[in-house]
Amino acid sequence: LLDTRKTIPGLRRLEKYATRMGGATNHRMGLWDAAMIKDNHVAVAGGVGEAVRRARDAGIARIIVEVDRIDQIEPALAAGATHLLLDNMDPPTLHEAVTLVGGRAPTEASGGVRLDTIRAIAESGVTYISVGRLTQSAPAADIGLDFANA
Repeated sequence: LLDTRKTIPGLRRLEKYATRMGGATNHRMGLWDAAMIKDNHVAVAGGVGEAVRRARDAGIARIIVEVDRIDQIEPALAAGATHLLLDNMDPPTLHEAVTLVGGRAPTEASGGVRLDTIRAIAESGVTYISVGRLTQSAPAADIGLDFANA
């Protein structure tokens, strides 16, 4: 399991630490440790391959590409994507995507991950499953401070 970068401002390090202590892995620490190409980047660049090429040509080593359709996978990999985030795909489509990738890059299922879907998602063969709820829905700790002799 991976967390996401969606954390409470000012608490990211603590939330990322809590994720690791709970047995999950950190996806990214911030915007500085990998490029994450999303649908808006693809639209502006004129295609997924061109968006990846621009990131690669800028010297970015770790390029994560969000894909929501099977036909985006090959152009992303051919251009140099180092990690594919398979967004909102059902388990059969995830399995098809993993087969197409064929081990050329890690695959990550994201979106639609719930307790009733996570087993089927895992059985699709993806490398990772990212879950925003690891940091977004954790309950707040009830912390108090009492002074002695006050």
